[in-house]
Amino acid sequence: MSSSRLSVVSLALLTSTASAFYLPGVAPTTYEHGGIVPLNVNPLTPTASEKDPQLRSLLSYDYYHPAFRFCRPDGGPKDVSESLGSILFGDRILTSPFELKMGINESCKAVCEPKPEYSFDKPSALFTNQRIRQDYNLNMLIDGLPAGQPYIDPMTNTEFTLRGFPLGDVNEGQPSLNNHLDLVVNYHEAAKGKFRVVGVLALPSSRPDAKRKSDGSAHCGNADIKSANLTLDDKGGKTDVTFTYGVYWVESTTAWATRWDTYLHVFDPKIQWFSLINSAIIVVFLCGMVAAILTRALKKDIARYNRLDSFNLDDLSGSGGEAEDGVQEDSGWKLVHGDVFRTPKNPLLLSVFLGNGTQLFFMVACTIIFALLGFLSPSNRGSLGTVMILLYTIFGFIGGYTSARVYKSFGGESWKRNIAMTPLLIPAIVFATFFLLNFLIWVKGSSGAVPFTTMLVILAIWFVISVPLSFAGSWVGFRHAPVAPPVRVNQIPRQIPPSTSYLRPFPSMLLVGILPFGAIFVELHFIMNNMWFGKVYYMFGFLFLTYTIMITTCAAVGVLLVYFLLCSENYHWQWRSFTTVGASAGYVFANAILYWISKLSFASFTSGMVYMGYSLLLSFLFFILTGTIGFFASWAFVQRIYGSIKVD
Repeated sequence: MSSSRLSVVSLALLTSTASAFYLPGVAPTTYEHGGIVPLNVNPLTPTASEKDPQLRSLLSYDYYHPAFRFCRPDGGPKDVSESLGSILFGDRILTSPFELKMGINESCKAVCEPKPEYSFDKPSALFTNQRIRQDYNLNMLIDGLPAGQPYIDPMTNTEFTLRGFPLGDVNEGQPSLNNHLDLVVNYHEAAKGKFRVVGVLALPSSRPDAKRKSDGSAHCGNADIKSANLTLDDKGGKTDVTFTYGVYWVESTTAWATRWDTYLHVFDPKIQWFSLINSAIIVVFLCGMVAAILTRALKKDIARYNRLDSFNLDDLSGSGGEAEDGVQEDSGWKLVHGDVFRTPKNPLLLSVFLGNGTQLFFMVACTIIFALLGFLSPSNRGSLGTVMILLYTIFGFIGGYTSARVYKSFGGESWKRNIAMTPLLIPAIVFATFFLLNFLIWVKGSSGAVPFTTMLVILAIWFVISVPLSFAGSWVGFRHAPVAPPVRVNQIPRQIPPSTSYLRPFPSMLLVGILPFGAIFVELHFIMNNMWFGKVYYMFGFLFLTYTIMITTCAAVGVLLVYFLLCSENYHWQWRSFTTVGASAGYVFANAILYWISKLSFASFTSGMVYMGYSLLLSFLFFILTGTIGFFASWAFVQRIYGSIKVD
């Protein structure tokens, strides 16, 4: 065995000592010695490398894309069943011609017989070389476990496995294709003669002298010759390529339940802890301000108002009149008691936004809780996306009920339009955006395009389950009594005096919106890294705490804003509380732009459009979510303070 293979086995033994926690989700598969272990393939995906840390594309390509000239199994590749979320996230798992037998090493084997259709001509060579320059990764699954490469975090010296392995390499500007693959498979003996796969390492290399012999055996070339690389002629000639592989089985002490631990790595967790502490300080500060208002200013104001109302104003002396003037000058929020519950402009649209925001709120909360409890294991591919879709569908009842109840409390009369718009308006915007971006991806021939049949399934789920549930929730909401205001509404609206500069819409959105964003921006950075670079995100404990802090921050800044608005005798708080707190979505989108500038460098218009489209869509949904939190916190605050005073 060569020195390179000895190093491979040593790395496999080191990675088998990883320790972590149990993630439920998939039942283990047990193999006997010599039993066939399936190796399936997934689309090629772009990623960053040590040479080029920027992401060059967002488009994934099918493993059997004609330009790659990879070997196909006899009878053609067959689809492997996948979940709905897995399909939406771009997985296209197919069978492969690789043959793996449990416990049987293969030092050199050809993937398939050489055929003319496996030779690279000029178009296929150009396409493949471009993907190599963009640092595309091959993705393979052995017993559901991704083949990856060993990597050591330079900051913590922690060894873990990066999913996928490079299609090729670029040396001195010349791309070379990796046509040989050494697979090191760790296995664990669960019982006598019963084995389970617990780790997969992939070590690709470029070997121009690899070939298949006439007797069916293969010559895999010399891996120790580093200067020789297989290059594809993209000037007009043809390049014959022989794909070979080797398989090495290494016994490991890693249990099947912890086999994903080596893939789950947090880069610099100290930053996340620092972010949480920083966000917690912000929340404590905001909650302290709200508490000071509630316990000092409001308590004093309410006591003054109620004491003043207990006197006969006609018998007050001059000093009493000065006291009344002092009350009105110090606290202007009582002066608008007859207008504060006046119906806002466009109550139908606001109620629809609030219904969908409530639906989003419960969907995100329940998804994070399920993931925190370990039900959304990364071994169960696509489970996160599937659960999010199903939860949002089921919570259509809550969305319909909230929208109807709020609209009725606003005094709205177009109840039919409310029932129809609640389950259709926001989902229509989301689906139209998704359809347009999916069309752009499909035009480029990317495997990331969601099949038309899958889109029909999503529409069927929506119209068969979610829309009826929303209608039922709206029916229940309209049958309930509206939320009664604690004070009467005057017939003639009160004139609103000019407000100070920081309470005007745009400045207040800039000031208030940055606080919820500040509570989440570090965790958002980690989520974006995992989402765009194809890594496994599993720090749901951090995400749960961040979500809780974000909710508290949105509620606190919403209450503070409304209090200052009412003190300035501005009673148009409904839309202001929604849009001002929701303005944090603007910072989320601005962060996406900065992320593009610093981390991404797209070579195609389509990748840029896809990134911008999904960033806008996520920012819009974040606007609905945070705006809803700000509104309901403000509504509860206004109900409470005006219910505590005596008004004739």
